Amino acid sequence: MVELLGYLEANGFTNYIASGGGRDFMRPITTEMYGLPPERVIGSSVGLDFKDGQLLTTSRPEFLDDGPIKPVRIWGRTGRRPILAAGNSNGDIEMPQYAQSGKPSLCLLLLHDDAGREFDYVAGAEKALDEANANGWTVVSIRDCWTTVFGD
Repeated sequence: MVELLGYLEANGFTNYIASGGGRDFMRPITTEMYGLPPERVIGSSVGLDFKDGQLLTTSRPEFLDDGPIKPVRIWGRTGRRPILAAGNSNGDIEMPQYAQSGKPSLCLLLLHDDAGREFDYVAGAEKALDEANANGWTVVSIRDCWTTVFGD
């Protein structure tokens, strides 16, 4: 995936990560791991308050960036419908649906099916796999399609 992100950037694409994971956890590591600046991370977040010149986290969630909230957050952050959407779980289904309902698009489902080199967690992606097959999304198997899982 890192190679794909690099290829897309080199060819004029602006890449974002839209994750159900915490945005404030991911932002410090995305530049080193993926070559993406922190402002291109769209993720779940807790609420924030401003007090005495500081931003303070609250116990109330602001967004859970998953399912139907993903397209809402993508539009809200970018003002654009993606033309390439890649996901790996049932929580990503609405993202390629959103991409596919606009202009021509490429929709990818990354299938984590290589327990020997990575993690095998097809569980949690069953509905996404059904959607991919029904809607012509490209399914990319880590086991069958990747020669390298973790680079040097």
